[in-house]
Amino acid sequence: MRKWLALASAGVLALGAAACGDDSSDGSATADSGGPVSGEIKIDGSSTVGPFAQAAAEMFQAENPDVRISVGTSGTGGGFEKFCAVETDISDASRPIKDDEEAPICKKAGVSYQEVQVANDGIAVVSNKAVAIDCMTTDQLKQLWNTGSKVKSYKDLDPGFPDAEVSLYGPGTDSGTFDFFTDSINGEEGVSRKDYQPSEDDNVLVTGVEGDEGGLAYFGFSYYEQNQDKLNLIGVDGGDGCVKPSLETIQDGSYAPLSRPLFMYPSEQALADKPQVKAFMEFVLANAEEIATNSQIVPLTSAQLDEGNQQLQDAEAKAAK
Repeated sequence: MRKWLALASAGVLALGAAACGDDSSDGSATADSGGPVSGEIKIDGSSTVGPFAQAAAEMFQAENPDVRISVGTSGTGGGFEKFCAVETDISDASRPIKDDEEAPICKKAGVSYQEVQVANDGIAVVSNKAVAIDCMTTDQLKQLWNTGSKVKSYKDLDPGFPDAEVSLYGPGTDSGTFDFFTDSINGEEGVSRKDYQPSEDDNVLVTGVEGDEGGLAYFGFSYYEQNQDKLNLIGVDGGDGCVKPSLETIQDGSYAPLSRPLFMYPSEQALADKPQVKAFMEFVLANAEEIATNSQIVPLTSAQLDEGNQQLQDAEAKAAK
């Protein structure tokens, strides 16, 4: 409810500003036209970045009602596949594009792009409220999630843990969250036990854990925030004591090793040929903190915002050549 009220307020303010006829400096108009833009913008990719992209789309459309924006959540890998096939203008990602996978496909298709950080995230480890575990070490998480794991009961990890059967939920292999978690916890990207219930939709994971007394999952922190009354949040001890994810611990990096940046990848061709894409990306960075707050995503620091603006300026300069 808080999210939708905030979005509604943002839309009313935006429409009020448009009615006054003021040229906005927040990306609602292009430098060339000085007025609202029109056309279509196609976005797909990370389900973690999805709520941020959707909030940005709704705020942008309030000021630019002739722009139609679609936001898909096929996962970071799935989003890059569509992006490199020139099916989308912007790809949402919870990890950088891989040099040995998607990047060559984009290059072969002649798709140039720029990585732009738009927010931060931490991966939350959660369980059903019946599994009242307060903290796990990274070693215990590895023992639980690593390939070939034989852990059947939480008590197998620690005698003080509940004697409850383990029932795991997690992102699918197209997810950047899957890649990041397996690399950070298991030591190698993509290495994971297979006997868990996967989904690219984090809402499905939330529902699964909530309804399963032995349920445990990992997914983007924003999905925990939206469902914290239904789930038990487990802190992570990376060697310096137990830390739970929060805006502060994610921004300052103390929630280690499960804090990470979130990205949008605009194509240089879209920036050059579609004024609405250029205006949208400028709007995203100009309003990054408000968008992050509305979507319950951890916002950029001042230094990260400066870097994001520079990244976009570099992309626009390349696109203009």
